[in-house]
Amino acid sequence: MSVIELYYVYIGKGVVIKMDENLLSIAENAVTAAGKSGAGMAEAYIVRSKELSIDVRNGEVETMKLADDRGIGLRLIKDGKSGFSYSTNLSETGIKELVERAIANAQNSEYDKNINLPEPVQKYPQLDLYDPDIKATPVEDKIELAMMMEQAARNYDPRVKVIESSSYLDGETEVFIVNSKGIKTSYNGAYSGLYMSLVAGEGDDSQTGFALDYGLKIKELNPERVGKLAAERAVRMLGAKSVPTQKVPIVLDPYIATSFLGLLGPALTAEAVQKGRSLFAGKVGSRVASKHVSIIDDGARPGGIASAPFDGEGVPSSKTVLIKNGNLKGYLYNTYTAAKDGVQSTGNGVRSSFKSTPEVGITNFYIEPGETSPEDIIRGIDKGLYVTEVMGMHTANPISGDFSLGAAGLWIENGEFTRAVRGVAIAGNVMELLQSIDMVGSDLQFFGSKGAPTIRVSQMTVSGKQ
Repeated sequence: MSVIELYYVYIGKGVVIKMDENLLSIAENAVTAAGKSGAGMAEAYIVRSKELSIDVRNGEVETMKLADDRGIGLRLIKDGKSGFSYSTNLSETGIKELVERAIANAQNSEYDKNINLPEPVQKYPQLDLYDPDIKATPVEDKIELAMMMEQAARNYDPRVKVIESSSYLDGETEVFIVNSKGIKTSYNGAYSGLYMSLVAGEGDDSQTGFALDYGLKIKELNPERVGKLAAERAVRMLGAKSVPTQKVPIVLDPYIATSFLGLLGPALTAEAVQKGRSLFAGKVGSRVASKHVSIIDDGARPGGIASAPFDGEGVPSSKTVLIKNGNLKGYLYNTYTAAKDGVQSTGNGVRSSFKSTPEVGITNFYIEPGETSPEDIIRGIDKGLYVTEVMGMHTANPISGDFSLGAAGLWIENGEFTRAVRGVAIAGNVMELLQSIDMVGSDLQFFGSKGAPTIRVSQMTVSGKQ
């Protein structure tokens, strides 16, 4: 028998997941050792993960990488002071040194009455997060998915000249949390996905296109659709030119709407509000967007790439309505920020790895879809711009909300796409943009953990050629 002893646990709805008894015991031992060293409270967080990435080019495997990671993060509280340390050494000696470092770090930190650990709960959401087909699928079949995607892109149009990336990716994660208040829980999750980027060219003109598809079920991946979509996005932009500066309705492609949504995520955390770095500070109960806009974070969303039964502290994941019909309803909390405001954690104590403490962050974060099809949104515009690409989103100010971005897309006239547009700019404030949304599409699409449907903004200045 191996040192790591495996067993299986039934968690409901016919879902069987693999658990690691040894790792759970190590987490318990770390918490016990912290208590013996004088910690009033302690929490051990163990992650074991595997990631596979395959890149193909011209029908051949270019690179294939398999990464395996495992480690423990220990957070403890002693005399109102918090200490944290992490290690990849899970031996008895490694755990002893881990505890010693965390105790030393606590002694050098500041007293804070709000530091605490969550209490145990009766139950967690039951989620189908582990697809055994991902692990069972032969590597050769995964390579074939990437090759099928590449071939679909080339078959779409002869003007597809360069495949920059045709990739298959998957990952498996086991998470274990034990704390001194009685939490002792774990789960196993997996995902798989496809990503493609390419270049189409005609004469001296070249344009890029991309597409991706990530999910929890490998059999739901559609390589032909991803390859075709990436090619379509590049080819349709060939011959793009600027347009005169004018004020028109603009329509945000779901990917672009999701990019703007990414600016709002940090601002809707209680941490940003408490530090005075949020656009939404002091606005709970106020209108912050048009009545068409509802924004949700749902860590227990079925099929969500960021779904889990609990967050990085062991608090049950939940659905939090942040903005409802334009009205701000609240913020995202972890245990610490919730204690500061005298409320309950929303289950948004997220960790990037075992090497970090739980910060406040988003899970499955999205704009709720409306009832209008994207085709009807386009048909209702006499003249406007459908934005498919923005440049410089990283320069947008997350505190003021101001942005000035290069843009590209498709020009709309009489309800139809007429020509490709490049060399224009859009600028404004994200709060004003939210207020100006007058139509939300029915086509919610997720790009990783964030998602949005097609969105129409009533008026915006498109700066182009003079």
